[in-house]
Formats: sequence, C-alpha cells, structure tokens
Amino acid sequence: MIRRLFVALAALGLGLQPVAAQPAYPPMPDIGTPKPFKVPGAETYRLANGMQVTLIPFGKVPKATISLRVYAGGLNEEGRTGLASLAAQMLREGAGGRNGADIAAAAAGMGGNLSVGNSLHETSVGLGVLSDRAGDAIRLIGDIAMKPDFPASEFERVKQSYLRQIAVARSQPQVAADVALAAAYYGADTPYGRLIPADDQVKAYALDDVRRFHAANFGAGRARLYVAGQFDRAVVKAAIEQVFGGWATGPERLRLAPRPQVGPRVILVDRPGASQSTLRLTFPAPAAGDPRDLPFRVTNALLGGSFTSRITRNIREEKGYTYSPGSGIAFNPGEGAWTFNADVTTDVTGAALKEVFGEIRTLQTEAVPDEEGAGIRTWLAGTFVLQNASPGGLINSIATRDFHGLPADWLTTYVPGVLAVTNADIRRLAQAQLPLERMTLVVVGDLSKVEPQLKALPELQSWQFQRVTPF
Repeated sequence: MIRRLFVALAALGLGLQPVAAQPAYPPMPDIGTPKPFKVPGAETYRLANGMQVTLIPFGKVPKATISLRVYAGGLNEEGRTGLASLAAQMLREGAGGRNGADIAAAAAGMGGNLSVGNSLHETSVGLGVLSDRAGDAIRLIGDIAMKPDFPASEFERVKQSYLRQIAVARSQPQVAADVALAAAYYGADTPYGRLIPADDQVKAYALDDVRRFHAANFGAGRARLYVAGQFDRAVVKAAIEQVFGGWATGPERLRLAPRPQVGPRVILVDRPGASQSTLRLTFPAPAAGDPRDLPFRVTNALLGGSFTSRITRNIREEKGYTYSPGSGIAFNPGEGAWTFNADVTTDVTGAALKEVFGEIRTLQTEAVPDEEGAGIRTWLAGTFVLQNASPGGLINSIATRDFHGLPADWLTTYVPGVLAVTNADIRRLAQAQLPLERMTLVVVGDLSKVEPQLKALPELQSWQFQRVTPF
C-alpha cells in the first residue's frame, strides 16, 4: 500500500521532497574529573552494653532513616538452614504486645514502611519516617528486635509462605546455578555453601526453635544502629538510650572465615528441553580493603561489571547471545569472589563462553586504551557518589565499611583510590586474579545439547565434568 501510494504521487508530480539537511550537533564535552566524595560529619559512639550507634546528619528533606543491623543470620544456624530466615520473617508478626497489623499501621502512621531483612551474616530492621517521628521509629524497631512476641497463631502461615518461596526459587535455573556454585565453591557442609533448606527441614522447625535462635543470637554486643537524614540529635540519642540501654550484651559476633575450593572445575545441572543455559563463572577476588581491592573493582567494571563493559558489548550488543550479562564481586570476611553470570541461548552456549574467555585473555595480554580506562574509572567513581546520595544508600555503605572493619576514611578515599588505578594495574589484576585454570564454571541447561559444546572448547579439554542435582 505504501509503495503504491508513493508511485501514484510520483506520477502526479507530487513525489516526496528531499528533507533539508539537519544541523550537526556540537561535539560532546569532555568528561570532567569526579569530585571526591565527602561523607557528612557522623558521630559514632557505644552504649554501656556494647551496642554501637552512628548518627549521620544528611540532606534537607525532613525525613530520617533508621536501620538496625544485628550480626545474626545464616552463619549462626549450626546446620539448621533456613532457621534464621524464618526467625526474621516472624519478627514483624508481633512485638511489644502489638500484632503484625498494628506494627504495620504504626509504621505507616509515621510516614514510613517497615523492612525486615536477613542474610548469611545479619538480620536488619529498617524504617524511614518523618523527622519528628524518629524517636517513635526507634522505639518500634527496638520492640521488634528485642521484644518479639513470636505469636503461635501466625507461625504455621509464615512457615507455609516460606515453603512456597522456596518452591518458587527451586523452579528458577538462576537459583539452581547459585546453589550448585555455592556448594562446589565453599563446600556443602559449610554455611557459605548452603543456600536453601530442604522442605522436610523447614517443616520440622517448631516455634520454640525460632524463639531459641533469637534468644541465643540477638544482643547489644552484635548490634549496630544507624540513623541518617534530618533529625533532632538530642531526641534521637535519648530515645536510643531509653530503648536499647537495657538490652543484654549477649554473645560476641561469630566470625567464621570461608574456605573457597578453587578450580578448575565444571559443574553441570541438567534441564532437558531448556531453551537457555544459565552460566556462572567464578574466581577468587581480593578481600574488601585489600590493596588490590579497588584496582580489581575497576578491572571488573571494565570487563563485565558495567553496561558498557567488554563482555556486554561483545555477547549482547554484537553477537546477540544474551540480554543481560554481567559480573560482580561478592565479599565475605577475609575473601572475595568474582562471578560472571548470563543466560544465553542453548545453541550458542559454547560460543558465548568462547567470547568470555577471549575477553579475559585480551585484558590480560593487551594494553587498555587510555580513553576506555579513563571512562570506566570515571563511571565507577560517579556511580559510587550516586549510590550514596540518599540516607539509605549512605547507611548501606557505612554499614558495609563497619562490617568488614575497613578504615574510618574508606568512603572518603574511595573515589581518589579508583581514579588512581592505572591501565597497567587493570591488566596486572586481570592476569593475577583471572587465570582460566583456577575458574569454577557452572552451567545449567539442556546438557544433551550443551555438554558437547563445552567439551569442544580448548580451555575445557582436560577438565573433569561433574553433574550435580542442586535440590
């Protein structure tokens, strides 16, 4: 229809007229040097029972963000996987004589939304509220952390909800890859290698197990409270002392260093008929605060850790093998792990890995162009500043610093440290930290189609392939 209309117009002498040339856009300005990040003046002190408090005046919006971090999580389960998560979910169901609905209403009445989280290392309770309700928010958080009611009427519902969450997680190939990787890399007999509990394990937990976990692991000696935003310092300090001053010190923080089992190894999980393969590629990384830490973060950003990274440009933009590849560094006490992840079309699983291996080798053997190196350093420094542009983001950064025992000025020196990384440092770190003979590779997919592709890769010719069932 469009072509016929064009021909008819041409016959009538009404053909389309040439479009006037558009003016050229001026060249983009040069990227400026990021300004150093300045941490707002914070006050850190310790209550008599050992609980640490950090107050951070920040911003101009009349809101305050309060976050309590207790070093009690999966690391403290003593083999009873999932118990810490179940305990965290029960915290918001009733505390200080209020039921779950009353707690939610109280938080909403302060202009906030309550969050309760759990990880391998900690349980967190957070609330962002209007500035004049900061004291009330501290009291509510104190009730939840110190005086949970653990109502029997809610336990079975919470447990069934947790079981459904686990069932959904098991259906996802990405979770299967993470579980298989953790078990292979850290050992299935360690807390670092156990990510998801068995159904029978969860079903066997009683409410008394949750109560005992809380009593044994929550205490002032393991707690840190952060308050950031606009707030009345005197009111907040008085509320903190009133609420938390009588909390028993409890046990010291449990410190259990992971012991990674370095490759080479290939772990396979079969998903017959899968249209995609889920990939995980892991190497040891420098620990947080290690002299190699910041240079390796820059190396990661250039290789796979940013949207403009080399791997992303290669297998997403140029080859079209995947939609959202990426890499990142996870930190535990005393160690780090670099992991590349992607979901690629089944038929190009081997081809995608060939490109990833090639990008690693190129970074190890060829000089980084000046413009590319400068761009990635600027990007990493700029995103760090943006991440800390909100009270919640700033609390997360400071809490991470405290968790790893980094120097007090770590946030302030981050941007200059990133900008000081040289292109030669990037190449050197790629050589030192990413030798292919130390990798752990996990592939979840249709192995009848995928395994021959993997065995054809020169890098994997002499390696032992192991099939596992993660669940």
